[in-house]
Amino acid sequence: MSYSTSSYAMRQTRTIQRNRNSVKFNTTTVGLGPISNTITLALILCLLGLLYLTQITKQTTYGYEVNTLQTEKSQLLSEQESLEVEAARLQALERIQSSKVAKDLVTPSSVEFVNP
Repeated sequence: MSYSTSSYAMRQTRTIQRNRNSVKFNTTTVGLGPISNTITLALILCLLGLLYLTQITKQTTYGYEVNTLQTEKSQLLSEQESLEVEAARLQALERIQSSKVAKDLVTPSSVEFVNP
């Protein structure tokens, strides 16, 4: 009889039923405390601030480069225009010298200057 009493006592203490899980999971969660959350939030905000500052600095640097290139472009365009004017002037002088009228001109034999 001792066998049936001990098995009956074991059944009551174990409370395992058929087709049920016999493992109980501990559902306590370990999380960060309020100080750790605050520090983490502060670090994330600092990183986002640094990212923003690097982007703004990059944009400003590119702005300076664009301004420098635009200034250089305007200087080169004005130089090109002055060179085109000079080339037209030199071509006009060559055209005049090689014209039919210029070929008919005679160089003077003597030249005298009047002093004031």
